[in-house]
Amino acid sequence: MAGARVSGSIFQRGAASAASESEQDSSQVQSPELDDRKVRRREKNRVAAQRSRKKQTQKADSLHKEYECLEQENGRLKKEVARLAEEVKRLSGVLKAHEQICPLLHRPVNLVTMPRTTDGLPHCLPR
Repeated sequence: MAGARVSGSIFQRGAASAASESEQDSSQVQSPELDDRKVRRREKNRVAAQRSRKKQTQKADSLHKEYECLEQENGRLKKEVARLAEEVKRLSGVLKAHEQICPLLHRPVNLVTMPRTTDGLPHCLPR
């Protein structure tokens, strides 16, 4: 069976080779027409390749601009995070200082439920 496959592929190779020889013979006969078609096809392919390269370059430029914008935004956000962390630190210090002197924190707290009022005061006040 393996021999049959080999001989079959030999015949196929021979047929392909004969076909390419006949194409070469016919191309010599129709040379000006085929040459014009080849030239037009090559030119068309060259223009398409230029368009493709230009499109790739534009996409790369666009991605680079987006990258730069994101880097700037990231830097701005990092500064804001640092600023907010400093504010938290400062406010925590203010709260600790206040806790030491706050009279409400130094006496026992009893919460008494009072009816809600319309003046915006909380309904639960220390006694």
